Amino acid sequence: MKSNENKENKGSDPFNVNKSQSRKKPTNVSVNIDLLSKAKSLNINLSATLEQALIAKMQEYEREQWRQENADAIQAYNDFVEQRGLFSDSVRKF
Repeated sequence: MKSNENKENKGSDPFNVNKSQSRKKPTNVSVNIDLLSKAKSLNINLSATLEQALIAKMQEYEREQWRQENADAIQAYNDFVEQRGLFSDSVRKF
């Protein structure tokens, strides 16, 4: 995939995995027998469900990583606001 395509799709699909032409690889996973049986009886697509769960987990990981990387800046801004107020305090009418 070209780098331009990655940039265009980054916002809507940060992991670039929701493309119909995405390659798939068979894999083995261990699943609780009762859970698997119930999922099959409900016609749940296991591959799609796993992909969605993996995307959600990666997004959760990246959000937490961002929070940790930016914790100092966020705290500094919060301290500034607590000491001096918001920039818009002088123009607000409420």
